[in-house]
Amino acid sequence: MKANILIVDDEIAIRKALEKFLASLGYHVFAVTSGEEALKVFGEEVIDLALIDLVMPGMNGVELIKKLKEADPKMVCIVMTAFGTITSAVETMKAGAYHYLTKPFELDDVASLVATGLEHKNLKEENRLLRQQLKSKYKFENIVGNSEELSGVYNLIEKVADSDSTILILGESGTGKELVARAIHYNSRRANMPLITVNCAAIPEELLETELFGHVKGSFTGAHATKPGRFDAANGGTIFLDEIGDMSLKLQVKILRVLQERKFEPVGSTKTHDVDVRIITATNRNLEEEVKKRQFREDLFYRLNVIPIKIPPLRERRSDIPLLVQHFIQKFNKENDRHIEGLSKAAMNVLVKYDWPGNIRELENLVERLVILKPAGMIEEVDIPLAFGNIKVNADSANKAVEAFRFDGSSNFRDAVENYEVDLIQKALEHTGYNKNKAAALLGLNRTTLVEKIKRKGINSNDV
Repeated sequence: MKANILIVDDEIAIRKALEKFLASLGYHVFAVTSGEEALKVFGEEVIDLALIDLVMPGMNGVELIKKLKEADPKMVCIVMTAFGTITSAVETMKAGAYHYLTKPFELDDVASLVATGLEHKNLKEENRLLRQQLKSKYKFENIVGNSEELSGVYNLIEKVADSDSTILILGESGTGKELVARAIHYNSRRANMPLITVNCAAIPEELLETELFGHVKGSFTGAHATKPGRFDAANGGTIFLDEIGDMSLKLQVKILRVLQERKFEPVGSTKTHDVDVRIITATNRNLEEEVKKRQFREDLFYRLNVIPIKIPPLRERRSDIPLLVQHFIQKFNKENDRHIEGLSKAAMNVLVKYDWPGNIRELENLVERLVILKPAGMIEEVDIPLAFGNIKVNADSANKAVEAFRFDGSSNFRDAVENYEVDLIQKALEHTGYNKNKAAALLGLNRTTLVEKIKRKGINSNDV
């Protein structure tokens, strides 16, 4: 769709020449002789760019530009004048003009300037829409879930987003810690600046320092050129340090200095870089326990723990599971051209009862698998992989165990329960590859309770 161009000039020859030339390029052209007529056209048509003579009877070009920009700040105004001076150029630019043409001019110059002016306007509009979409995408209201357990998280995000306070996001793997970090950034005053994410656990320790702080040429073998780090890239915005509990003590010292002084030196350099960043960190570890073990610096912990946000695991917000399932079904239906309508009540009950040791990420992966394997219709209980139905299976096993000893006079009640409990724990350990955290979650026990039972009952836990 071609743009609408407004020409405002009291010289008939120039006005007609521009009108004919721009129309030949495919633009919709409106040509008038005064500022008053221009405002009338502007009120009736959508104008993308205006070519305005500076000196005209009545309202001059500067006055017209001010009125047009007040009505539409996105309006691109190009000034034309035969009386070009530095003073007049400065005055028009202050009024909001995009560029300045001195008469006489070449028509090809006009064509080039109009094209670049319209491109400038389109880029600004695209950037505005992108920022709006990003902010909408990561509005904290759009984090899926309306459970009571999430209400405190919503309230904290709303309160801290527009501050520069350091945030520590706590939660198990797969609970959505990065999504919370993005929601905080894109609802902050730094939303138009970069958000740089670094997974501290995914980068080898020997590379993490240069990744974060950069390095200078020749600082180590293979450093063939100076390279800026992630803190440089995040300047003015936010840096999100995920899994900071995995960071070495040596690097923790450098992070502490950035928090305290907003300064750092790249690897191999003596030159100090100043940086203006907001720091958001996250971990699935208990940092207080890590401090006691001397695996994490106490002074850094207190610097990071200014505002902690605890993300509840999915097993503690089971009422959100149906909402999440529907959200993921819609997502994967769209991505894969599928037509899944939803889950049957029985199938949903299986998912709600499951403890989700992998949290939201595990649920998302399961829904994707279900949508891919069953292109349309309702997902039934039979479609759910057996591993996710462990609660139902365990219940069936319990019923069979009760039947087995109910009429057996050789076993009393206490011995039968003891034998069944040992068997159940042993099967849970085998099912989870002897992972005590997962086995405890599978059985609905605290890990410490499970460990005590294993010791007290002498159960084989495959410890080496």
